[in-house]
Amino acid sequence: MNRYLRYSIPLIIFVVIALFLGWGLRQDYDPKHIPSPLIGKSIPTFSLPSLEQAETVISDKDLLGNVYLLNVWATWCVSCRAEHETLVQLARTGKVDIIGLNWKDERDKAEVWLRQLGNPYSVNIFDKKGRTAIDLGVYGAPETFLVDSQGIIRYKHAGPVTMQLVNDTILPIVEQLKSKG
Repeated sequence: MNRYLRYSIPLIIFVVIALFLGWGLRQDYDPKHIPSPLIGKSIPTFSLPSLEQAETVISDKDLLGNVYLLNVWATWCVSCRAEHETLVQLARTGKVDIIGLNWKDERDKAEVWLRQLGNPYSVNIFDKKGRTAIDLGVYGAPETFLVDSQGIIRYKHAGPVTMQLVNDTILPIVEQLKSKG
């Protein structure tokens, strides 16, 4: 009996672990959907220079009153380049302001990027040290936050923004937030 237990206990443990792993792999998991603890909370307080005009300081209070997308981007970010044309197209519609948060970047490179590829941002904030991005819980660019007129984060997307995401998710939420006033 001792010999039987010696071989059956590891086998039982293996089967249980395999069942848990199999169950976990079968769950609907979307790595781009990362829940944020900031959803439903105020955007973190910040006061940072404008990308284009270093002497102009922009704070979270300056952004109150309008629904906007806060897009965290950088010139060194390959995915940011992939989403850039989508942001330019969205900006042309005028349906929502896009605020840029240029993250841990070089000012001159970011300015050249925007001149060459187009500037979808109504305001561009320069977060050289990355402190505001850290306060937002950003772990990689691009990340995009939808913020209501009261400064409350209502939606977060990690990864490149696509036109399908804009049409299926972002714009319906924007419409809903605007209709609430």
